Amino acid sequence: MAIRTLLLAMLLSVAPWVAAAEGVPKQIHLVSEEWLDYTNADGTGVAWDVLRKVFEPAGVKVVPQSAPYSRAVGLVKRGEADAWVGSYKQENADNLYPRWHFDMDHIYALGLASKPAPTAQNVGKYRLAWVRGYDYGSYLPDVHEYREIQRREGILPMLEHDRVDFYIDAQTEVDYVLSQSSQPERFRRTHVAELPLYLAFARNGQAKALCDLFDKRMDELVRSGELKPIFEHWKQPYPFTADSKPH
Repeated sequence: MAIRTLLLAMLLSVAPWVAAAEGVPKQIHLVSEEWLDYTNADGTGVAWDVLRKVFEPAGVKVVPQSAPYSRAVGLVKRGEADAWVGSYKQENADNLYPRWHFDMDHIYALGLASKPAPTAQNVGKYRLAWVRGYDYGSYLPDVHEYREIQRREGILPMLEHDRVDFYIDAQTEVDYVLSQSSQPERFRRTHVAELPLYLAFARNGQAKALCDLFDKRMDELVRSGELKPIFEHWKQPYPFTADSKPH
């Protein structure tokens, strides 16, 4: 008995998340909009790889699903998924939020190169547009006028015909929109914000246990630097240092 107690103590000292896994479901159902090389529909991408590294060594299999952003939020609200991927902090009151983020979103404003470049401080004074459900108005300063769009395909004509001044989105999505132009030199992208990205969990006991496990694992992984090779593999900036703290 003494030997078993000693072995258990040694195990928990090396991997404290093992204790957290007691009573945790054996799988986590995660839903996300499909973002290229981030949350690909086939389960590849930097975010899916990071989340597998968080959960699967603790005995929880990641089950990914792709859905449009607003539908992903609804699936979690109805308890049909455990969490949605890529939320901003406290974005939705229907969700539980962990202490730890898993990445940073690099937010850019895309506009005509002939217009003055916005800054992080004054971008809110312009006429803005973003994809429905993203709620950048809560994270950018003093936003006064904005339009929500259903599809990114119509963004460039909106800018060209002066219906909005700037399109707001993450860097990869802005780059995708810009790649659709036959004259990309007519446009300019400007960095305006860095926003931590979170899992937004359902408000139920199962999701709460998974949320707690996520935080315990992130404590370990950020200290050890084990996530860094994943970001390097996908050629993405590494969002942590050894002394990083939750946002």
